[in-house]
Amino acid sequence: MKLLVSPRDVEEAKAVIQGNADIVDVKNPGEGSLGANFPWVIKSVKELVMSECGDTVEVSAAIGDFDYRPGTASLAASGAASAGADYIKVGLFRIRDKREAIDLLSAVVRAVKSLASTKKVVSAFYSDYKRINSISPFEVAEIASAVNIDVAMLDTGIKDGRSTLEFMSEEELRRFVEESRALGLETALAGSLKFEDVPKLKEIAPDIIGVRGMVCGGDRRANIRADLVRDLKRMVAE
Repeated sequence: MKLLVSPRDVEEAKAVIQGNADIVDVKNPGEGSLGANFPWVIKSVKELVMSECGDTVEVSAAIGDFDYRPGTASLAASGAASAGADYIKVGLFRIRDKREAIDLLSAVVRAVKSLASTKKVVSAFYSDYKRINSISPFEVAEIASAVNIDVAMLDTGIKDGRSTLEFMSEEELRRFVEESRALGLETALAGSLKFEDVPKLKEIAPDIIGVRGMVCGGDRRANIRADLVRDLKRMVAE
């Protein structure tokens, strides 16, 4: 499994790199689960990663928790990709049916792939989809059959400390991973994960796990700590 850690600025990105994470995921926690950061922050983090790690570490960028705004989403995706992100993450937060999801993701994919075919689009579903009245993650098969996304992700839409593992059973998470992988997609699990969740996550075996609060000492509003990133990386690699 790859380890994705979400810094909010360049200083936190340094801690992520020092902790040996595989993907530096630029986001703005103040703007939501997948809050978008500024293009100049993405660019600065990309420059830092290239200078410190070269191509061995990838950069991801969240572009927001979206309702049905394909134009806005495609413009945000183009900006994140142009600023240097290798993965562009879009959240289907207030998307409630397959048609809306396909329209939105098609616009994002077109914007990103027109810049570079090697860049990857991450469609983020929500494990707490029932409480936020969002589209079910189990629509992924029909959505991915219609649009060329690269990664299917699960996160929590409301950041109140409750974990993805509280909203979906291990069997449901395995199903999401297996169905996505059968479509040729990479898979990612995130959402207020904790160190004690790592053994179960390794059994479910997504391609990527994504964290922030876990490596901030439990409070996602605090700063990322390189030592906690390093500890988590070691646990994931064991």
